[in-house]
Amino acid sequence: MIDIGQAGTYTLGDRSVQRLGYGAMQLAGPGVFGPPKDRNAAIAVLREAVDSGVNHIDTSDFYGPHVTNQILREALHPYRDGLTIVTKIGARRGADGSWNPAFTREELTQAVHDNLRNLGLDVLDVVNLRSMFSIHGPAEGSLEEPLSVLAGLQQQGLVRHIGLSNATPTQIEQGRSICRIVCVQNQYNLAHRADDGLVADLARDGTAYVPFFPLGGFSPLQSAGLSAVAEELGSTPMQVALAWLLQRSPNILLIPGTSSVVHLRENLAAAQLVLTPSTVARLDQIAGETPPA
Repeated sequence: MIDIGQAGTYTLGDRSVQRLGYGAMQLAGPGVFGPPKDRNAAIAVLREAVDSGVNHIDTSDFYGPHVTNQILREALHPYRDGLTIVTKIGARRGADGSWNPAFTREELTQAVHDNLRNLGLDVLDVVNLRSMFSIHGPAEGSLEEPLSVLAGLQQQGLVRHIGLSNATPTQIEQGRSICRIVCVQNQYNLAHRADDGLVADLARDGTAYVPFFPLGGFSPLQSAGLSAVAEELGSTPMQVALAWLLQRSPNILLIPGTSSVVHLRENLAAAQLVLTPSTVARLDQIAGETPPA
C-alpha cells in the first residue's frame, strides 16, 4: 500500500493536508471541455485517490464546464471528514472551449454558487481567484475589484479561505491588503522555474504554494537528464519530477492530475521517493536545458 504520508503535511487555510494531493482537471473531456469518455473510470480515480489518503483535491466549475464538479460529487459525496476541496473562479468557457475572463460581480457570485451547487456543499473550503490578464502566465493588472467581491462572499459565509492563481508577486501583495491569502497556485515544475523566488518568499510567510502543471501540463516534461535519473532510480520520469517538487520546499502542495487509476498510483508513489543532494543538483540543471527541436 502506498503511504503518501511520507511526503508530509502542510497547512492550507485551517486544515492540515497531505502534501501530495490530486488535481481533477483531467476528468473532463479533451481540452478540459465536455464530458469524459468514461465517467465510471473518472469516478474510480477519485475514489482510489481518497482511499489512498489524499485529502486535498483541486477542481473548478469551469472544468467541463460543470462536468468535473458533478463527477466529484457523484464519486465522493457525502465527503469524508478532513477532505479539503479547493476550487477556482475568474474564468468561463466559451461555446468553442475558449477560456475567457469572468471578473464581474455577477459572474464571480454566480461562479461561487455554481461550485456550491455542483459540489453539493454549503460552504467552499478554499476558492482561488484566477488572474486572467493573460491565459499563458501571470501578467500585471489590478485584482482589487474581483478580489473584493470574493472577500464579500467570504464574509457572507459562502467561502472559508481565499487564494490566488496565475498571480504575480505584486498581485499577491495587493491581495493581502484585502483579505488573507492562504495559497498561490501558479505554473511551476522542473523545467519552468520562474517562481523560484516566490516559492521561497511564500515559504517564509507560511503560505502554501500549489504548482499547476507539475508534470508539464498538456505536453509532459521531456528531458534526457530526467530520464537518466529515473532509469538509475528505477522510477518513472514523472515520479522523479514530483519527488523533486516535494523536496524543493516544504510549502509546496502537489496536485498532479490523471484520468487513470494506474497513473494515479504511480504519481502517489512519488511520496516514497527520496532524492540525494547530488541527484537534486543534477535535476536543478534541467531548467537550463534547450528543448529538443
